[in-house]
Amino acid sequence: MQKVYKDCYDLDRNCYDEYGLSEDILMEHAADEMNRYIRDNFPKNSSVYIVAGPGNNGADGITLARLLYDDYDIKLHLPLGAKSKMAKIQLNRTLRCGIETTKEPVECDITVDAIFGAGLNRDIPEDIITLINTINDMSGFKIACDIPSGIDDEGKLSPIAFEADTTITMGALKEALFLDEAKDYTGEIVVASLGVSRKQYEYTESATYLLDSSDLKIPNRKRLHTNKGNFGHVAVLCGEKSGAAKMTAQASSRFGAGLTTLVYHEKIEAPDYLMLSSKIPANTTAIAIGMGLGNHFDDSFIEEEVVKKDIPIIVDADFMYREELKEIASQKNREIVFTPHPKEFSAMWKVLTDEDITVEFIQKHRFDVVRSFIQRFPNIVLILKGANMLIGAENKIYINSHGTASLSKGGSGDVLSGITASLLAQGYSAKDASIGASLALTSASKLYQGNDFSMLPTDIIDNLARI
Repeated sequence: MQKVYKDCYDLDRNCYDEYGLSEDILMEHAADEMNRYIRDNFPKNSSVYIVAGPGNNGADGITLARLLYDDYDIKLHLPLGAKSKMAKIQLNRTLRCGIETTKEPVECDITVDAIFGAGLNRDIPEDIITLINTINDMSGFKIACDIPSGIDDEGKLSPIAFEADTTITMGALKEALFLDEAKDYTGEIVVASLGVSRKQYEYTESATYLLDSSDLKIPNRKRLHTNKGNFGHVAVLCGEKSGAAKMTAQASSRFGAGLTTLVYHEKIEAPDYLMLSSKIPANTTAIAIGMGLGNHFDDSFIEEEVVKKDIPIIVDADFMYREELKEIASQKNREIVFTPHPKEFSAMWKVLTDEDITVEFIQKHRFDVVRSFIQRFPNIVLILKGANMLIGAENKIYINSHGTASLSKGGSGDVLSGITASLLAQGYSAKDASIGASLALTSASKLYQGNDFSMLPTDIIDNLARI
């Protein structure tokens, strides 16, 4: 996993103070990383349109023009001029090399956006909105310098943004790159070195981490002398919409739970490998509740069979609206995972705190919302579902950015719950189960070979066997 920061200003200052690297040196390295990316991926004599803003992000773009000049056909555009000290210095150097600037956007093989970068804290001017819309409509490969222009320091659009194929972000990863709203604009994210190793640059601890695919540790059955009891027993409460619970149970069994039982209120049909019971089995090691639950079970049953147990539990969907949620949230010696999508989070927050929070606010402030939750409920691991899943655990946030549009279908969350329950049952901590389940879900979804729109939750379950 990789460290992620709110911003990199302190990291830059440390380079000045501790390593004797000037702002100028960091800028040269930033531009050279973009220079090398273009040289590694595009032939000489390709045309490159660089649109540079008035500040230091623009200065990076201006420097890039100088580094590429003569080997590439450079079109340098400064729609707002050069205003920062470094932008003026770099423009002087670049013009002395013989580069001429253009006053209009130019269709090229490569477009480099270096207008605003990180730290944008206002809506962008109308003329720049028009410019960004124009270059978004251009063909050719698009590269954003540091962060696509138009994504503000909170990761929101202001009100539009440059649509990059690749974002070359400077020094370290920033949270703004991973808000759901930004996902369609960043493309592949590459971290540029600024003159020291990444480890030296990222000298401070971070409370936010980006999960890599390699962070997935799947259940491993190395011992041969085992039986089904060695791998846990998941009990899934099956309510009004029984299909949801069945998918949860199937995913649980597929991902290694030794036993999986559907707990029913009314007799149901289920695959032969799933057991059926009207109670929580005595040897249960994890409970999954909420998926399609409705009001199928009596309050007294929920209280006795679910709330008063100390068995690890994953809570999803319909249970987010129930008052019993307060009792579960107060339990300090239980492994607990909540897996809401934003609407369910809004309902859950109201139940737990009596405070109103809108879905719109949640989506615009996902990182802050998760931080607030895990600070108030440190005994609970939260998976906030979305285009980028955020996992809040032990005062840290873990980002799973590997999700695709194929997961945008009813039942995907039920599969996530089943995988999480399976890992809880097998003895994983709530944090490790949540991280592992989120990565297993996205990894399995990427193995699907049909069109994005056609993937079913059952396809994900089948692909769990192949990750």
